[in-house]
Amino acid sequence: MTDVVVVDYGMGNLRSVAKAVERVAPRLTVAVTNDPETVRRAARVVFPGQGAMPDCMRELDARGLRGAVVGAARAKPFLGICIGLQMLFERSDEGDVAGLGLLPGKVRRFSAEKVTDAGGVRLKVPHMGWNQVRQTLPHALWEGIPQNARFYFVHSYFPEPANRGIVAAEAVYGVSFACACARDNVFAVQFHPEKSQAAGLRLLANFVAWQPTLRHAAQPVPA
Repeated sequence: MTDVVVVDYGMGNLRSVAKAVERVAPRLTVAVTNDPETVRRAARVVFPGQGAMPDCMRELDARGLRGAVVGAARAKPFLGICIGLQMLFERSDEGDVAGLGLLPGKVRRFSAEKVTDAGGVRLKVPHMGWNQVRQTLPHALWEGIPQNARFYFVHSYFPEPANRGIVAAEAVYGVSFACACARDNVFAVQFHPEKSQAAGLRLLANFVAWQPTLRHAAQPVPA
């Protein structure tokens, strides 16, 4: 059994995620894989991704990984990163595509009219660069990470959870948005911990040590 699996569905620089996990957990076995059975047997699963949501969902299905990813989100420590956060929700404005439906809510695009700084100057979309993250929910993955620590973002879309109780952190880019969500054994972030230096590495170290409760593991949202 592999200790930590990084799910490879052909979208994003997964090696950088794996290298960051290896750095914080040198004694664990870490594998990048597109094999559903390897995902099912893993002790922990990291679900990253970059690119367009419709492409990500299509590639996930094309590789037969949907069932393995959903199963992991129900049964073991699970970390979603960037698109790996967005795909957990019911639907995305990007291509009006359905997600995995494991978390209630939708994925929205930054509005060019609303995304402005304090002086009213429009900000660029995509949101790209460092931003403060305000922790809103106590969680084991925040251990040792100061409030308002800075993390690295690259995205044009963000989750809008139907249940505010799962929002673990928020950031502000013209508007306030959920940038981390947590429920039971699932923790997912919009930013890139593998690109976020000390704070990101600490979050990954916390993840590989995390022993979550599976009592209410993520289930599909009712239609």
